[in-house]
Amino acid sequence: MQSKATTVDAYLEELPEDRRAAMKKLRATIKKHLPKGFAEGMQYGMIGYFVPHKLFPPGYHCNPKEPLPYASVASQKNYISIYLMSAYIDSAVEKYIKTEFAARGLKLDMGKCCVRFKKIDDIPHDIIGEAIAMTSVADHIQSYEDILLSPA
Repeated sequence: MQSKATTVDAYLEELPEDRRAAMKKLRATIKKHLPKGFAEGMQYGMIGYFVPHKLFPPGYHCNPKEPLPYASVASQKNYISIYLMSAYIDSAVEKYIKTEFAARGLKLDMGKCCVRFKKIDDIPHDIIGEAIAMTSVADHIQSYEDILLSPA
């Protein structure tokens, strides 16, 4: 469910207390590991982390008014979602996530870039932090441009 909140603080305030605490902890993990250059704000009704227009003026090709997405987190009805564009773009990030979950015997509920957690206590913050830290702004932009320019 998309939020109409225009700030991260407003988004967090509209959550139930248990979800708010979990999302604040997840936000702190992401911000601690987020490489320099990425910014935080609301994007697509979620807390988003993105490449600001000042670093990548073309923005996101689907909507150039939006900055280039890197990661997002959302409190859905039945789970918390973490969207990691780097896991979709870079097989090394995807492999890292899958390998770490398997090594710890954790069940991974993952789509192309979305990792879902039904139990907020099951979020492996260290794995998420490392996955966030794996891609610099420059590498994210380069990977994104490579995909846009690659023949279909």
